[in-house]
Amino acid sequence: MVKGANVGLSALSDDVGSVMVRLSWSSPSGEGDADVSVLLLTADGKVRGDGDFYFYNNPVAADGSVQLLGKAPTADGNEDRITFDLTAIADDAERIVVAASRYEGARFSDLHDLCLTLADGAGESLLRFSVENPGEVSALLFGELYRRGGDWKFRAIGQGYESGLAGLATDFGVDIDDEAEADAEARAEVEAEVQGGEPLPAAIPTQATSERPAESVPADRPVPPVSSVPPDQPVAKAAARPRTAKKKVTLPKVAKKSLAENDSWRVARLFPASALKSDRERETRATSVLLSVMTQVPEFGRRLTAAFGAPSGRMETFTEVSLPHGDTPRRPDGVIRVERAGKLWTALVETKTNGNSLKPDQVQAYADIATRRGYEAVITLSNDVELDGSPLVEVKMDGRRKHKVALWHLSWAEVAHQAQMLIRHEGVGNAAHAWLLQELLHYLQHENSGCHGFQNMGPAWVPVRNGIDDETLCQGDSRAVDVVESWERLVRQVCLRLGGELGQKVLPVQRAKRGSDPRTRRAALADRLCAEGRLEAELRIDGTPGILALCADLRTGKLRTSIEIAAPEQGYPLTWSKRLVRQLSDAPADLHVEALLVGQAPGPRGTLERLRPEPADLLPKEGTPITGFRLSLFRGMGNTRGNAESGFIRSVDESVDRFHAHVVVHLDRRTASSSSASRAREAVAAG
Repeated sequence: MVKGANVGLSALSDDVGSVMVRLSWSSPSGEGDADVSVLLLTADGKVRGDGDFYFYNNPVAADGSVQLLGKAPTADGNEDRITFDLTAIADDAERIVVAASRYEGARFSDLHDLCLTLADGAGESLLRFSVENPGEVSALLFGELYRRGGDWKFRAIGQGYESGLAGLATDFGVDIDDEAEADAEARAEVEAEVQGGEPLPAAIPTQATSERPAESVPADRPVPPVSSVPPDQPVAKAAARPRTAKKKVTLPKVAKKSLAENDSWRVARLFPASALKSDRERETRATSVLLSVMTQVPEFGRRLTAAFGAPSGRMETFTEVSLPHGDTPRRPDGVIRVERAGKLWTALVETKTNGNSLKPDQVQAYADIATRRGYEAVITLSNDVELDGSPLVEVKMDGRRKHKVALWHLSWAEVAHQAQMLIRHEGVGNAAHAWLLQELLHYLQHENSGCHGFQNMGPAWVPVRNGIDDETLCQGDSRAVDVVESWERLVRQVCLRLGGELGQKVLPVQRAKRGSDPRTRRAALADRLCAEGRLEAELRIDGTPGILALCADLRTGKLRTSIEIAAPEQGYPLTWSKRLVRQLSDAPADLHVEALLVGQAPGPRGTLERLRPEPADLLPKEGTPITGFRLSLFRGMGNTRGNAESGFIRSVDESVDRFHAHVVVHLDRRTASSSSASRAREAVAAG
C-alpha cells in the first residue's frame, strides 16, 4: 500500500474477525527501538476513557478485543505484534489507531525499513505498508482500522509527529496525571490486593512520556503536513504519563519464611511432578496442566491464544479427545475452543517433552483433520524453538479447500516466560491467579517435567567441534548450518529466560539487512564458523547502556561475554576511567577492561584487579581520543551438547547470568536512574 490508500478487509479475506498487525523496523546500530500504542476512538476522534489507550502500561483490553503481544524475534530482527478481535470492538468505537513512539530524544529517521503488515485469523498476510522518509519525528501514526458501511477498512497513514506517547494520548483525549502521584496510587491499589498486607513490587513500570503532537488525522481525509510545536508553547515541568487504573497483583520476590522443620520437608504442590516416569506421562500431564491454567487465568490464556489468531471469548480446553481419521482414530494431546458471539474457534494441540521431536506425519494428520472439520489451527508445543525459514515440521495444506488451517508453534520456554512476566512484573487479576501461575511455573521448572526448553545442540555439535579442532571442517558442510541453527535457538531461549527474570525486553540483535533470506544468512554464518571457529550473538536488554555480546570460540574452548559503553560527552578521560572503576567496585577482579580508540586501533587494557589502584593505565600514551570502553568476562566452554553440568548450553546460561549480575547491573544503576527522567523530558529534548 501507499501512504493515504485504504482498502476493505472483507475484500482481502473471509477470515477477518480476528486480525494481527505487525510493526517492524531495523537499526544500523542494532540499538534503535520504539514503543507501540493503540487507541480506540469514537466518531469525534476521541477516546471514551483512559481505558481505550493501550500501551506498555496497559497492554490488554479487558474484553480481549486489543492485545499488545510485545516483541517477537524474526529472521530480520524483531517485530511488535498486536491482535485485534474486531467482533469484540465496542459499537461506538469507530476507529482503531496504531502508532509508535520513540524516547530519549530519538527520531524515526534513525530507523530503517519501517513497515506495517496485517494478517488474517489464519496468519496469512493481507497487506503491507512501508513508511518512507518519516522525517525528524519522535512519534508516528502507522495506520488505522475504521468502520465503513458495516465493514472494517484499513488506511495507511504514515503521519509523523514531533512528540511522543503522552502527546498522542492527550491529542486523542486521554487524561495525563503526574508521574509520582499515579505511581503511588497504582502501587497502593496493588498492595491492597495482597492477602496479609505484605507489600509487592510495583506491577506497573515507571516510564514517562512526552508532549502533544500535531493534529490527528481522521479516516478518509488527506494527510496534513507535520507541524512543529510552537516555540511559545509551555513545557510540562514534571514527568507525566497516561494513567492505568487497573488493579494488578504480582508475587513478592522474596518468599515468606517456611514453617518446615528442615529442608527435607517438601511443600505440597498443586501439580506434582516427582512421580512422572515415562515420556507419555510427561506429555499428558504437561498438556493438561497448561490447558487447565489457561482456562482459569484469563490473562494467561488470552496472552497465549491471541498470538495464534484466536478471538476473545469463553475458553474451554480438553485432553485425550478421539477424532476420526481413516481407519485409525487420532488422539491429539489437547484441544482449545473459544466461543465468541456464537462462533467457535478450535485448535488441536500436539505436545512433546524432553528431547522428543515433533513427528511430521503426526502433525500432518492433525492438519488434515482440522481442515476436514473446519478447525482453525494446529498448535505444536515442544522444547524446540522454531526459526523463520527453518520450520520444525513440514506440513502440506490442501490448496483446493477454501477453509484455511494455520500451523503455529510454541516452545515451553515461551510458556514459562509469559507466566513469569505476568506474576513477577506485569500482574494478573487477583492473588489466586498469581498463585496458579506460580504453581505452573514450578511444575515447568521441575527436573521431571521435561518442559525445560531447548536442551540439546544436536548430533552435529560434536563432529563440528572436532572438525574445527583438527581443521578438517570445510565451508559448505551442512552440519555447520545445523550448529548455527541450534546456536540461534539457544540464544533466543536465553533472551526469553533472562527477560522473564528481569521483567525487561531482551531480544537478539540481527545485523543482516531486513528482508534477506534466513537460509542464505545462516549458510554465510556457517561458512564463517568453519573459517574462524566462532559462534557470535548480540542481545539488547532494555535499560542497559549497550549491547551484550556473546562469543563462543570453539578453537580455544572459551566463552566471552562483553559490553561496549560509549564515553561520556563531557569531562576528561581520566575522570571517565576513575568513574568506571568505581562503578565496578563489586565486579569480578578478572573482568577485562579495554579502552576503545578513534579509528578502532587497539587501546590499553587490563583486568579490573590491576586497574583498581591505577585507573590511569586505561589512558593511551599518545593521547588518542577514547570513544568508549569494552568490558569482558571469560570462562571455559562446556564440551557436551546437552544441558548437564559439563554441557555447552549450561555454560552459556551461566556466562550470561554471571556477566549481567556482576557487571551489567552496576552500569544499570547510573543509567536506569536517568532513564525514566530522560523519557520524562522527551518533549523538552525533542524541542
